[in-house]
Amino acid sequence: MKKEECYYLGRITRTHGLAGNVILKLDTDQPEFYNKLESVFVEINGLLVPFFIEKQKWSKEDAKIITFKNTTLAMAEQTVGKEVYLPLSTLPELTGNQFYYHEVIGFEIKDQTSGDSCGIIKAVNDQTAQHYFILTLQGKEVVIPIIKDWITRVCRETKCITMQLPEGLLEVFLVDTPKDE
Repeated sequence: MKKEECYYLGRITRTHGLAGNVILKLDTDQPEFYNKLESVFVEINGLLVPFFIEKQKWSKEDAKIITFKNTTLAMAEQTVGKEVYLPLSTLPELTGNQFYYHEVIGFEIKDQTSGDSCGIIKAVNDQTAQHYFILTLQGKEVVIPIIKDWITRVCRETKCITMQLPEGLLEVFLVDTPKDE
């Protein structure tokens, strides 16, 4: 399994007890989707290694105690601090204006009012409090905050997201800055 075919689920934070159990801290807004994991991929030395789950139970709202099949405490200790992934094919399909960030890379953003193109999404930054699209428009980088109320339509067929953008937002990025004299 290649990393591009997977999504980040969380991180193994520590061992739990002496039987080879680990704590898996999930990075999700909907932990209930992961009540019954059968297997996960753990990134070890740049490779995704499959681990099959024997037992699991919730320890907190977003953390599970996991027992991998045929594992020892020493093997479990080697997974501590490692990132955990699942195949993209296991994600529930979203409809309407809901979307996964990875699926909208390459989508065009259009302004609902003018109908003009705002550019093509080349990345999504979710590392800050306010997540945002990073686009290229007229050779310049444009940043548009991802605000649910601004998104009026997501069309997967045409790979287009229509947004109600505040007046002047794009102009901030397109204005040429004067050169120092």
